[in-house]
Amino acid sequence: MYGLCDCNNFYASCERLFRPDLAGRPVVVLSNNDGCIIARSNEAKALGIGMGQPLYQVAPLIERNGVALFSANFALYGDLSRRVMTTLRSLVPATEVYSIDEAFFDLHGIAEPLDEYGRHIGRTIRRNTGIPVSIGIAPTKTLAKIASKLAKQYPKLNGCCYMHRPEDIEKVLTKFPLRDVWGIGRRYGRMFDSLRIVTARQFVELPEGWIRKRMGVTGLRTWRELQGEACIGFEQIPPQKQQITVSRSFPKEIGQRAELERIVAEFAARCAEKLRDQHSLCREVQVFILTNRFRDDRPQHYETTVSLLPEPTDSTLEIVRQARIALRRIFRPGYGYKKVGATLSHIVPAAEVQGSLFAPIDNEKHVRLMDALDRMNKLYGKGKIVVAAQGTEPFRMNREHLSPRYTTDWRELPVVKAK
Repeated sequence: MYGLCDCNNFYASCERLFRPDLAGRPVVVLSNNDGCIIARSNEAKALGIGMGQPLYQVAPLIERNGVALFSANFALYGDLSRRVMTTLRSLVPATEVYSIDEAFFDLHGIAEPLDEYGRHIGRTIRRNTGIPVSIGIAPTKTLAKIASKLAKQYPKLNGCCYMHRPEDIEKVLTKFPLRDVWGIGRRYGRMFDSLRIVTARQFVELPEGWIRKRMGVTGLRTWRELQGEACIGFEQIPPQKQQITVSRSFPKEIGQRAELERIVAEFAARCAEKLRDQHSLCREVQVFILTNRFRDDRPQHYETTVSLLPEPTDSTLEIVRQARIALRRIFRPGYGYKKVGATLSHIVPAAEVQGSLFAPIDNEKHVRLMDALDRMNKLYGKGKIVVAAQGTEPFRMNREHLSPRYTTDWRELPVVKAK
């Protein structure tokens, strides 16, 4: 049996953890620069506030209903996620972290009743971290995903849905929306809508050959998983990222190339740090810029370009240099740019790269320099030592509703005052 632990309205739950006065009050969390809604409490969902809606569109609704607004506090969310996953690991034989608020776990060898065991997991995580979770348990990972959704929808399940009997699975699939099945996605969702195939049960009833022809091996895997055949492997070690991207929208449009170069340099440097964290090298540096698509009264420009590196590298110096060169190729004067980003691709493990005759002779010097740079920044704080192209002022997002970093900054620890 496989299980899925899914944190309920995770970002909103994190904001409520140190604010008991927000219990029962609608809460929303905003994206970078406080632009769009990226998380909602159940109360906010009931008001009709949609996921991804721009803040300005729902501002009257938010003010009228006293909705609590928060800027995204990723330092807090990341730390609380780590605490949830640590507690989960202590309760089950093996785990696979799927996202910041979800993790699969293996229950092979655990005695029945598994539904009560799942509730024990949920209660322990809530007690240790304060974060409410929903547990889904089923014969496959895809069915466990569905079970966790049911655990959220039906309070009578007490936080855990154990879906294992064939007749129960068939009953659930008869009503479960196909678009909500893990692995279907928007593109296949539109295709099945056009064919009037809207439930998971209708999907399972399709011939195997039809699935293979239209969706390939990936679709066939989902089809079999819904029938109770475990086809998706269990990975305890997260796979390395094949692309690393850092991008942001700006509070105000930027038209000066020098300012954009400084920001691109900072984003490329962050990408390089992440690359070294997973002990990888890259062969390509991509940069993109775009204007504000919501401004119909302004000229629009979107462009992207790729720089191919002569040798795979993880050097911040080389990656930043290539990113700035790429930006100069696509920058156009006279436009107000709203977003910029840097992406590293063609990523390979550092241990598997064989040097060539054209490799720089000071490669070992770069390796030692990057190691010293990372160690200093970890010791004294992120961004304490940077390359000159980044400038002395880091890029700052517009976060007017940012809550304290209650668990990761000594200066912002919660204080309990005695009466």
